[in-house]
Amino acid sequence: MSKKKNEAQPFDGEISTGNQGNADESDHDLSREGKGPSGAQGDVSKATAGGHTATEDADVADGAAVDADVNQSAAAGKTAKPVAKPVVEDSILPAESITKAPKVSHQARTREERIALKAKRKEAMKLAAQRKKASNRGPLGRLWIKIQSSPDKVSISMAIVALGVVYGDIGTSPLYMSQTFLSGQGGIANTDRPAVLGMLSLVFWSITLITTVKYVLIAMRIDNKGEGGIFALYSLVRRHAKWLVIPAMLGGAAFLADSVLTPAVSISSAVEGLKTLPVLEPIFNDNENLTLMITVVVILILFSVQSRGTERIGKVFGTVVMIWFAFLAVVGMANLGNDWTVFEALNPLYGIRFLFSSGNVAGLAIMGTVFLSTTGAEALYSDMGHVGRGNIYITWPFIKIALVLNYFGQGAWMLNNRNNPDLKNIQNLNPFFQMMNPNVRYVAVVLSVTAGVIASQALITGAFTMVSEATGLNWMPHLQVRYPARTRGQLYIPVVNMVLCAATLTVLGIFRDSEHIAAAYGLALTITMITTTVLLGVYIWFNGSKFWAVVFTVVFIAIQTLFFLASMAKFLHGGWFTMLLTLAILFIMYTWNEGTKVERSQRRHMAPKECLPALDMLHNDFRVPYYADNLVYLTSDTEMCRLDTDIFFSIFADHPKRARAWWAVSVQTTDDPFTRDYSVENFGTNYLYRVRMRLGFKVDQNVATYLHQIMHELIDSGELPPQTSVYPKVDEDPQIGTIKYILIHKALMPESKITTGRTMALQVKYAIRHVAGSPVKWFGLAPYNPIVEVQPLFVTTRRVPRLQRVALRRTKRQQAMLQEAKKEAKVDAVKDLSKVSKDDAQQPAKTE
Repeated sequence: MSKKKNEAQPFDGEISTGNQGNADESDHDLSREGKGPSGAQGDVSKATAGGHTATEDADVADGAAVDADVNQSAAAGKTAKPVAKPVVEDSILPAESITKAPKVSHQARTREERIALKAKRKEAMKLAAQRKKASNRGPLGRLWIKIQSSPDKVSISMAIVALGVVYGDIGTSPLYMSQTFLSGQGGIANTDRPAVLGMLSLVFWSITLITTVKYVLIAMRIDNKGEGGIFALYSLVRRHAKWLVIPAMLGGAAFLADSVLTPAVSISSAVEGLKTLPVLEPIFNDNENLTLMITVVVILILFSVQSRGTERIGKVFGTVVMIWFAFLAVVGMANLGNDWTVFEALNPLYGIRFLFSSGNVAGLAIMGTVFLSTTGAEALYSDMGHVGRGNIYITWPFIKIALVLNYFGQGAWMLNNRNNPDLKNIQNLNPFFQMMNPNVRYVAVVLSVTAGVIASQALITGAFTMVSEATGLNWMPHLQVRYPARTRGQLYIPVVNMVLCAATLTVLGIFRDSEHIAAAYGLALTITMITTTVLLGVYIWFNGSKFWAVVFTVVFIAIQTLFFLASMAKFLHGGWFTMLLTLAILFIMYTWNEGTKVERSQRRHMAPKECLPALDMLHNDFRVPYYADNLVYLTSDTEMCRLDTDIFFSIFADHPKRARAWWAVSVQTTDDPFTRDYSVENFGTNYLYRVRMRLGFKVDQNVATYLHQIMHELIDSGELPPQTSVYPKVDEDPQIGTIKYILIHKALMPESKITTGRTMALQVKYAIRHVAGSPVKWFGLAPYNPIVEVQPLFVTTRRVPRLQRVALRRTKRQQAMLQEAKKEAKVDAVKDLSKVSKDDAQQPAKTE
């Protein structure tokens, strides 16, 4: 190690001729002729040539680096100590850490990670013991082992999380579905037995066909590495046809638009239920905006706790949801009493007859009301990655039974009370609360408020998942993603959380109460369901039976188109807002996708034989001053064996950026939570390095700290020439020279031959990227003053017409002045010529 440093030292000494007067350049070597600090000429070179300095030894002792040659380095440092101490230790490098720069530990795992891995191993051992025990119990035991070894595995804790995260939205439908039905019929007095049974039949078969058959039994069998939702589905089928991008984008935009309305309508409707309590009724009558204020506070609290992850929230919510659905089932059964004849509605003919009968006062709009019972089905599919498919399978039967019992209990209550004179004058009659005993109603209101919050949670977590998947498809900007739980499916995106919160509060500010928000609710979700059906049909066509693909698509498109046409009646009553949100999100996804295509049309890669000659010449050209010792480019490019032309031209653009080493660094997030590894390609040089870091989704992406570790290891292995700094640096690492980080952005040049639409797409993309944030913050590089460099983007450039030179137009006065100047110049020229002639004539005489 020392021998290599001694051999490299003469090369190190060459750089200071280019470093003089440049504040950004390397400050770690002195000129051969120049003097070191405190007037000690060449002392620093002698002190550092033999190995680490005493200060470096202190850094090693602190855990900055642990390697095999620590003792050798310390001995070398002590040998040079009499010379280096007054220059390096006392005069330049601080005796102790001041900046407290982060260091890389000699341990590969943190204490928290070791605890987590130990718990995981313990859980695996426990599961193995259970499997071994179950295998001795015959066919059932072997079936259980098979389930627990598949993606359908079940755990009690995650089943509770599934209750809290997945079913909140669909669990609040009984609060307002029957109320909307009575309103459409013109009151409970106009509701006869065929109408009630018809409505119940439509609700039961809608839940059965849409939620159970389509989503639980079919859609959830089709996942992308455990993730569900329309974007994950599109990733599986996009290779079959380019046009599939249209339904995928449209459905995703509609789902995200619905995610804005769900918290607003669910929480506000639940909070407004407080008005029905006799004790609180006077307070709410005196303060009209009190419900709105309470709703705003609840929403702010809900969004503020998202960063803790759905696992912790889900366990709390899961227990509440279990109580909520049990409450729904008990209340429904209590109102069924001895009249179980309402279960005649299980016959689908009742629903079909009512839909086309004269007793259906609402007409086709009744399907819009029935559709409210299926809201939350798409969120169930999107949240599959958060809780696991098996946990949804095991909990859905309980959920469906509770919903059916409650809906049919409300139906029985309506049949038993349709002639009750006390109910005829009640406005906005809600069977859900009216069918309960007044004392029980207090419990119902409290639980309904909690259920409204949980319903919002289901859509928020689904929105995080869908935005993350859209980012992977390059339909949205790359955002900072956090993983607060043990599984990668549970994530948190700060920017999306903030935008959703602001948009939800905006909806409350515009519509004020749940009655007006409900007018806009549900329309966008029908679009998402239709587009999901199209993608599922394509997947079944190419990966299953073509016959069943046609049957599935025709049946569910017909049903959901009926829901869509019925929901269009809401357009003028608030549905326009949902459609505007959908179009806005669709515009962002489309423009980002198109802008990315335009940018990548210029991306090229250079083979080593194409780029190395120029880089080698620059690296050895001592006439060019060092820009930095290490020039690090952050890139999303996955190519390891070739160099991106953007990096190549950045090095040579404007003024050549000479450096000891050029680095192209990319970061890849893995599915394993605690992965920490890297790969390096040096192209057979000691100055060009392509680095790929693979970090687990739970690992902090401290790029700067890990890059220091990589540099140290490359120096120790001899792949990177030694770099020794004698001046203080923020990173407190004297063994590594200065590091400059660069990010490359693009700017469209006016010479590019490009359509107006693609130009606008680029402009919108750049504006979104400016708002969305920068990788500088995510990777912790802000303290290192990184450079954001803008490079020209030329797309199929056109030839620029040649300029034509024209004569200047002058006034008479200007012409006279010009003529006079010419005459004076001519006279001066004659005088100079005569003077030269006289001098030439006198020259021979002087010589004689």
